[in-house]
Amino acid sequence: MTKTRHAYVALVTCFRDNETIDFAATCAQVRRQVAAGNNIMCAGTNGDFTALTFDEKVRLCAEVVDEVAGRTRVIVNAGTPATFETTLLAREFDRIGVDGIAVITPYFIACTQEGLVRHFSTVADAVQTPVYLYDIPARTQNHIEPDTARQLAKHGNIAGIKDSGGAQQTLEEYLAVSREYPGFEVYSGPDHLVHWALAEGAAGCISGLGNVMPETLAKILTAFNADDPTAAEAAQERFSAFRKDLYGLGYPPALVKRALWLRDPSVGASRQPALLPDAKQDQQIAEILERYGL
Repeated sequence: MTKTRHAYVALVTCFRDNETIDFAATCAQVRRQVAAGNNIMCAGTNGDFTALTFDEKVRLCAEVVDEVAGRTRVIVNAGTPATFETTLLAREFDRIGVDGIAVITPYFIACTQEGLVRHFSTVADAVQTPVYLYDIPARTQNHIEPDTARQLAKHGNIAGIKDSGGAQQTLEEYLAVSREYPGFEVYSGPDHLVHWALAEGAAGCISGLGNVMPETLAKILTAFNADDPTAAEAAQERFSAFRKDLYGLGYPPALVKRALWLRDPSVGASRQPALLPDAKQDQQIAEILERYGL
């Protein structure tokens, strides 16, 4: 029997004008994704996790889990630069009760591969919830080498990896590890590689673009699971084309948030300084949204 693959959306965190978290608006985004058939990842890159405090992350996780109420799966990112804080945060998420804890590679500091093994193993040892490695070297400057993933795949509580490196070769290398260790799942982060990754054996995807196109993302997965490659490829083509047009304007997470804001101001702006309001760029984004019927 073919294993069902899953789509997760790296959910945006909604903010009020004074930059406090709007939990009600965030929960509305959760409901939107659940209605489309997608699972949730919170406090990830698209959720402004680097701009959230420890206590905010804990409450955000609790609010999302309460809103989901078992209707879909929830993964939350616990990663920080320090093993100590990451472990404390992971224990809080473990207590709340999530389906998985993602741990982004430490950022700002340069890590050896041995240091990464110790970091991830320490966190995984401290919780009961399955831990997922999260590799995004363009943002953290630290990359989980395939041999390191292979070593960590042997840990009893490390269940897989989210690859947001953007390169097909890296995904291929992680997928080779998953074939050696069938309990080690690979989730694709690059939105243009969702269908390809599924066909090569990925357990699913974790998408930022799905915030804007939840139904199209879900269609790739439902069509693939229904063994309808034609429909899956058509949905992927639409998803990839939208990605190319939108991300061609700048920093992807900021553009996702701005595109959402243009259609629903309740999501608020980002706490990050990556994208300031720009009338010309807003017009470009609006034209792209209209072109795709969004």
